[in-house]
Amino acid sequence: MGVPSNDEAAQQLYCQPVMYPQSFAQLLREPWLIGLVLLAVGLRLYELTASAIWGDEGSSLLLAQYSLAGIWFHASHDVHPPLYFMLLHVWVGLFGDSILSIRMMSAVPGVAVVLLGTWLAHLIASRRATMLTCLLLTLLPTAVRYSQEIRMYSLMGVWLLGATIALVYWVREPARKRYLVIYTLLMAAAFYTHYFSALCVLSHWLYLLVIRRQPGSAHRYIARREWWLANVAIVLLFLPWLPGLIDLVRHMEDLKVGGDVGWEPAVTLSSLPSMIWQLMAQDDGESMPLWLFATLPSVMAAVAVFLVWTDRSRYHFDTMVVIYSALPLVLVFAISFVSPVFIERYLTVPALGLPIILAVAIDRLAQRFKGLAMLLLVAVLAVEGVGLRNNYIVDVNDQFNNMVEYMNRHTVAGDQVVLGDMFWYLTWGYYDKSATAPRLYTPPTAKGVSTRPNSYGFGTLIDENAGVYLDRLEDLPQGNGRVWLVMSREAPDEFPSIPANWRKIDQHAGGDTQAVLYEVCHPVCSSH
Repeated sequence: MGVPSNDEAAQQLYCQPVMYPQSFAQLLREPWLIGLVLLAVGLRLYELTASAIWGDEGSSLLLAQYSLAGIWFHASHDVHPPLYFMLLHVWVGLFGDSILSIRMMSAVPGVAVVLLGTWLAHLIASRRATMLTCLLLTLLPTAVRYSQEIRMYSLMGVWLLGATIALVYWVREPARKRYLVIYTLLMAAAFYTHYFSALCVLSHWLYLLVIRRQPGSAHRYIARREWWLANVAIVLLFLPWLPGLIDLVRHMEDLKVGGDVGWEPAVTLSSLPSMIWQLMAQDDGESMPLWLFATLPSVMAAVAVFLVWTDRSRYHFDTMVVIYSALPLVLVFAISFVSPVFIERYLTVPALGLPIILAVAIDRLAQRFKGLAMLLLVAVLAVEGVGLRNNYIVDVNDQFNNMVEYMNRHTVAGDQVVLGDMFWYLTWGYYDKSATAPRLYTPPTAKGVSTRPNSYGFGTLIDENAGVYLDRLEDLPQGNGRVWLVMSREAPDEFPSIPANWRKIDQHAGGDTQAVLYEVCHPVCSSH
C-alpha cells in the first residue's frame, strides 16, 4: 500500500467521518485510565484541608444545617438553588462535618468530572485524544480548585457533562428516547444546582441549530418533537422552584444590601484574555508582558477556530464542544458590560470543555505536524503546572482558623466578640469553640440608612430577633470590659472609629483577617 498524497491525507484527516468506540466499558478497560484517575484523586485530595473555610463555604455550611424544608425556604431567599445544600445536609448527616468530610463532598464529583469528560472524548474523538483529554482535565487548575471548595461547582459539572454525553448518544441514535429522558433529568438537576446551567442549554440549542444546516432530515434534530418535549419537561420539573426565583428577582435590591450581588468588578476588554489565564493557570495575567498575556488566549482562540474549520464529521461534535466552552464565556463577558458577573467560579463548568478542545486539536495536528503538536502539548502542560502550583500556595499557619483558635485559647468568661463583616460571620461559627455569641457590626451610613442585612441573600441565614446586629460599639453591654474586634487585615476600615475609652491590649492575625482585643476603661484609658 502506497503512502497517501497530501490531498489524500487531507481528505482522510478532515473529511472522512471516523467512527469511534462508544462503549463505556471499553473505556474502563484502557490501561492508562486507572493511573490518570488516581492522579486526579491525588491532586484533588492534596492540601484539601490546608486552607481555611471562607465566606461562601461558610454560607454553604450554615444553610446545610437546616432541615430539607428549611433549606428549600432559605435557598429561595439566597442566590443559588437548593439541591447542593440538600445533598450537603445529607452528606454531613452520614459522614460528619470535619473539614475533610465536607470538602470531600466536592472532591468526589470533581473526580467524577474527569471520568465524564474522558467519556465524552471517548465518544467523539480518537483513543489518543481521549487519553490526552483525561490527562489535561486531570490537571486543569480551575477544576482542581473547585473540587476543593464547599460549593456546588464540581457537582454542577457532573450534571452538565452528563447531560452533554446524553445529548451525544441521542444525536447518534435519535430513535432511542431514553437518552433524552436522561438528558432531561440531568439538566433539571443542574438547574436546581446553579442558575448558570441555562448557558449549557443555550449551547446545546446552538449546536443543534448548526447541524440543522446539514443536508438530510436525519440532521434536523432541533425540529424533532421529542427534543422540544424534553425541554418542556425540564421547565415543568423546575416549576416548583420558579415562584422563589421570581420573588428573588423582584428583591434584587435587597440582595445588594448584603453584598450578595453587585460586588462583582466591572469588566474591560482585557477581562476576557485574563479569564483564560485564570482558568488555565490561576493567574489573571495582568502583571505579564503584553506579548505573553496575549499568547495563551490567542492560542486557545486559534485552536477553537481550527477545530470548527476542520470539522467535517457527520455530527460535528468538535463544534459542539467548542460551543459548549466558548458560548458561555463570550456571552457572560458581553453581559458583564451591563451587569458584571464575569467570575471564574461561574465559568469553571464551561471551562471543562477546554481540555477536550486542546486534546482533539493536538491529536489532529499530530497526524501531520508532530513537532507543532508536541510543542502545543508541552506548552499546555507547563501552563497547567503553573496553575496547580498557584492552587497549592497556602500558608497553613496563617489562616482564619488560626486566628479563631488563638482567640479561643485567650478568651475569658464575659469576653465579647464583634465581627466587622458578614463574611467573617459566615465562617466564624465553624471554628469557634467558645460560648461567646458574636455580634455583627452594622453601622448606619452617613445619611442614617441601615446597613443591616435583610431576609435575602446571606441575611436569610441570620435570625433578626437573635440580637446579632450591633449598630454602635458604644451600645455593647458592659460585660467584663473586654471586646474582640474581628476586621480585615489589609484594610481594617470596618471599624473607622473606636471609643476613646477602649485600649488595645492584644492582636492576632489569620489570613485576610485580624482579631484585636480591647479593654474598656472607665472613665477613660490612660495613654499607657
